[in-house]
Amino acid sequence: MARRIEHRTASRRPARDVYAALVDEGHLRDRLAVLGGKDAELVTFTTTGQSTTYQLRQGVEAEHLPSFARGLLGGDLVITRTETWTEAGLTGTIEGVLSGVPGRIEGTVTLADTAGGSELHLLGQVKVGIPLVGGKVEALVGEQVAKLLDKETEFTSEWLERRA
Repeated sequence: MARRIEHRTASRRPARDVYAALVDEGHLRDRLAVLGGKDAELVTFTTTGQSTTYQLRQGVEAEHLPSFARGLLGGDLVITRTETWTEAGLTGTIEGVLSGVPGRIEGTVTLADTAGGSELHLLGQVKVGIPLVGGKVEALVGEQVAKLLDKETEFTSEWLERRA
């Protein structure tokens, strides 16, 4: 059974500025250098018309995982994440695959202006197909996704401020 995830992050910057950063190859490389974890990499980056697609590889070292997760993975957790963003509507999709376990993250992302800047809204699900402990891993992944989005939004805001 899949676990639903929904998370919102706020930025002081307008949605168009945040979108421009999220589809900027330099921003992605800078963000990975700071937040990407072990062996982080921008695997692919393609822009065609009003659409941008990229794949990121991010790692979490085993020592930073709960003991039950270390036992399942037998090492580090590597997440391969593909994002596709469309300028029209400032929307995107996210798909992630977890190493070492039959697990996926899928969702849609929207950016919208607010009175104080903008908001990024993720609506998706995490599914881990392991009997008995799958739900526990799904909860862990959902929590980590929320924390990562918060850190990425903070990084993006600061990155944009430095360039203003």
